[in-house]
Amino acid sequence: MKKINQWQRILILSLLCFTVFAPLLFVSTRLKNFTPFGRKEFVEDLSTFKYRTDALKLQAIEQEAGEDLKGLKLFAYEGNNLDSVGKHSTTSWSNNSKHSENNGDRSHDSRQSESTGYTIHPLHGTSHERKEENKHIQLEKLSSKSDDRRQSNQSRIRHHQNLRIPARRETNDKVKEMKDQLIRAKAYLSFAPPGSNSHLVKELRLRMKELERAMGEVMWDADLSRSALKKMKSMEVSLSKASRVFPHCSAMVTKLRAMTYGAEEQVQAQKNQTMFLIRLAARTTPKGLHCLSMQLTAQFFALPPEERQFPNQQRLHDAILHHYAVFSDNILACAVVVNSTVSSAKDAEKIVFHVVTDSLNFPAISMWFLLNPPSKATIHIQNIDNFDWLSAKYNSTLKQQNSRDPRYASALNHLRFYLPDIFPLLNKIVFLDHDVVVQKDLTGLWSLNMKGKVNGAVETCKESEASFRQMDLFINFSDPYVTKRFDAKACTWAFGMNLFDLKEWRRRKLTALYHKYLQVGYKKPLWKAGSLPLGWATFYNQTVILDRNWHRLGLGYDFGIRQDDIDRAAVLHYDGVMKPWLDIGIGYYKSYWTKHVNYDHPYLQQCNVHG
Repeated sequence: MKKINQWQRILILSLLCFTVFAPLLFVSTRLKNFTPFGRKEFVEDLSTFKYRTDALKLQAIEQEAGEDLKGLKLFAYEGNNLDSVGKHSTTSWSNNSKHSENNGDRSHDSRQSESTGYTIHPLHGTSHERKEENKHIQLEKLSSKSDDRRQSNQSRIRHHQNLRIPARRETNDKVKEMKDQLIRAKAYLSFAPPGSNSHLVKELRLRMKELERAMGEVMWDADLSRSALKKMKSMEVSLSKASRVFPHCSAMVTKLRAMTYGAEEQVQAQKNQTMFLIRLAARTTPKGLHCLSMQLTAQFFALPPEERQFPNQQRLHDAILHHYAVFSDNILACAVVVNSTVSSAKDAEKIVFHVVTDSLNFPAISMWFLLNPPSKATIHIQNIDNFDWLSAKYNSTLKQQNSRDPRYASALNHLRFYLPDIFPLLNKIVFLDHDVVVQKDLTGLWSLNMKGKVNGAVETCKESEASFRQMDLFINFSDPYVTKRFDAKACTWAFGMNLFDLKEWRRRKLTALYHKYLQVGYKKPLWKAGSLPLGWATFYNQTVILDRNWHRLGLGYDFGIRQDDIDRAAVLHYDGVMKPWLDIGIGYYKSYWTKHVNYDHPYLQQCNVHG
């Protein structure tokens, strides 16, 4: 009996040992026989599973696209292009689902690369394990190529599908409605008695704070969160309660009308202040230009008298050459006019530039062109105070100017009417304002047929253009003196780039006619805004209209000039108060002016003058 029990115990223990060690032996043998090729079937199973899921996705896309995707040519990226496809293959979650769908936000998994299809492990483990993993990586790359092709085709389909969907149009209807709700709430609160702390007043104030926080600086409906829309609905409920408490429509209309009137008054005050500041900035010399003038003036007077002379002065009265005139007290403006004209000319040797300025700026402008001579062209700097003949003719009338704007009362502004006296030996001259940039060669102007007229200019009488001007805009046609001599519907033209026939000017004695109109204007209000209406009157029926591509106006006030109009123009004119050398200049147009200024010049660097 004892032996039987003993054998039973031995049998039970042996069975227990077998059940413990048999699985261990089985696992060890499987691991020993495991090779890289043993994972191939497993990888293939995974890849076929991926194919199955991608096929389902692709089929779903084709069903959504319908017949529009028939004939769509698909292609797959090969080789290195797989990286560019895989980097954008995964999408990330966003709090705003619409924003995520429209913009296609993409995220990158820190552990898995979609471009290669293999797992990136941390830098640890034995070298044997890393070698094994490298072998597996190579095999998985091969198996993932076809998968990447399918993924690239799928992304290509999505791309074409997105192209067919029109761009989402930005709207702000909800934002406007929220602002209206705030205005209505303020109007209802104004009806409550002073110091009232009722439940409705508290509720409206709370809703206003909530709505203001929810809106923030949002401008478009797409940027509003769901909570903001909920706040909007809550505000509407509170407003409906207030409408039942304050049902008097006439009181609400009166209050809203008062609020509207107050808002319009504030807007008008802001506009007036803005215009005043813009005009003030236009009249003020920037600090950098003032510094530049002081530096150049000091160096000019440090030069010996013999070094202050310009070369080629014998060419100043040669009527065969092409003569240009600019009257200015701005150093950089003169430099840009001269540099742009000379650099655009096909034959710079034929150009003679006459710069006329006042005694205050004569040394600085002279020194600038001594340091920066205009290539092969000839430069001539004159001081208006040295014109002895002008003192008797003009200074007596200048004192009678009543204009508050110094630009209109400036002697340089009216000096253009004395061109035949300033250049008595010349027959033709091209006059350029100091706020222009020359883009193309102006040689063709000298061969234009003037048809017996004195002035050649572009017209400003097209109502569809921003440069449109009427005669009665600056001329008082209510006076009989004006109505007898001029037609209010006559075509107007622009100063800034003008071709003058000085020989014909002298024959018709137009300078004397200008003086006559100027004197009559002192006795009664006939002209406004300085020299432009006087020019229309002086050269009335004496102007030939040039092609508008010679002179493009509006770069100092018009934000809507087309690019092709700018490219075709020979001369760009920054007329208006937004000059390119001022901070208030229109940034989009400044590059045409600043490219003719050498901001690396030592004096510009010292005076902190930059573009």
